[in-house]
Amino acid sequence: MIFPRPMRILLYPLSVLYGVVVRVRAQLYAKGWLKPRRLNGTVISVGNLTVGGTGKTPVVIWLAEKFLSEGKHVAILSRGYRGSNGTSDEVELMRFRLQGRVMFGVGKNRYAEGRRLETQQHIDIFLLDDGFQHLQLARDLDILLVDAWRSPHGELLLPAGRLREPLSAMRRASLVLFTRTETVPGASEAIQKLAEFPVFAAATRLLGFRRYGGGIQLQSIQEIGAGPFFAFCGIGNPEAFFRDLQAWGLSVCGREVFADHHRYTERDALKIRQAGKNAGAKAFITTEKDAQNLSGLQFEEAPLYICAIDMAVSPEADFRNILDRLLAAKMGAAA
Repeated sequence: MIFPRPMRILLYPLSVLYGVVVRVRAQLYAKGWLKPRRLNGTVISVGNLTVGGTGKTPVVIWLAEKFLSEGKHVAILSRGYRGSNGTSDEVELMRFRLQGRVMFGVGKNRYAEGRRLETQQHIDIFLLDDGFQHLQLARDLDILLVDAWRSPHGELLLPAGRLREPLSAMRRASLVLFTRTETVPGASEAIQKLAEFPVFAAATRLLGFRRYGGGIQLQSIQEIGAGPFFAFCGIGNPEAFFRDLQAWGLSVCGREVFADHHRYTERDALKIRQAGKNAGAKAFITTEKDAQNLSGLQFEEAPLYICAIDMAVSPEADFRNILDRLLAAKMGAAA
C-alpha cells in the first residue's frame, strides 16, 4: 500500500527504526554471529527488496521447469503467505502448473520443511520462494528480482515505503533479474550496461487463457472472443495486470481491484458479475493467482477466463549458462 505523503511523514521514524533492525540482523548473519542452517540439497532463493508483486511465482516455475528438464529432483519451500492448512494461493498455483512433478514444503520454518522432505526423498534443488530476507536458511544462490516499472530507487523502508531492506542489500544477490521490462522502453538495453553483478531482463509472456473450471487446457486470444472483458484481481501489483491486458490487445470495459491474496466470497462474485453486466462485458478475466482464491464461485451468466503467463528471460542462453556456472562454482567451493 502506498500511503499519502502526510502519513509517510508520520511513519518515517518507524522506518528509520526498522532500517536499523534489518541492517543489524543482516550484519549478524554476514559476520557469522548468527548461523544459517543448511540443507543437503542445493538451495536457490528467489526474492525481492520490496513488498508487492515482482513476478516471483513465474520465475520459480521457470526455474523448476529448467531443473526438471535436466532430470533433477526439485522441491519448493514457501512461507505460504496468508495461507492455511499448509498451502496458499501462490503455492496452489505452482502445484497446478507443475502438476505433481515437484515436492512442496510450506511453513514458517523453511529449514524444518526442507529436512522433512529430505527424509522422504533425495532432493537435488530446493527453490526458496520469496527467500531473500529468510537468512535463517543457507542458500547457494540468491536471485533478486526488481520490477523495472516500479524502481525501488528513492523508496522508503517499511512501514512508510515499500522497501523490506535498504538498497545496499542488493550486494547479497548472486544475480539480479529485472522483471516486466516490456513496460519500460529501453530497459533491456540499459540493463545490459550494468556491470556490478550479473543482471538480466525478463518480460511477461502470455501463454494463453484457461476457462475457469475447464482444466489446464489453454486457448488463444482468437478462441476466447473479442470481448469486451471485465477484469478483476487481488494481487500485489494490479496495474501490471491491467497493462498486460492492454498490451495483449484485449478490450476491457471495466475493472475491480481487491487486496493482495483476497479470498473471494459469494458477495464479491455477485458484485463482480453485476459490475460486468452494467459495463456490457461479454466475459470476465482474472489472474492465475486469483483463480486459486475463487473457492468454486460461479460465473454462469458469462464465461470467466484466466490469464496464464510465464517469464521470458533475455538473453535466455546467457542466463542459463551463468546460473549453471554460479552453481558449479558454489558446489566446487563447498566440496
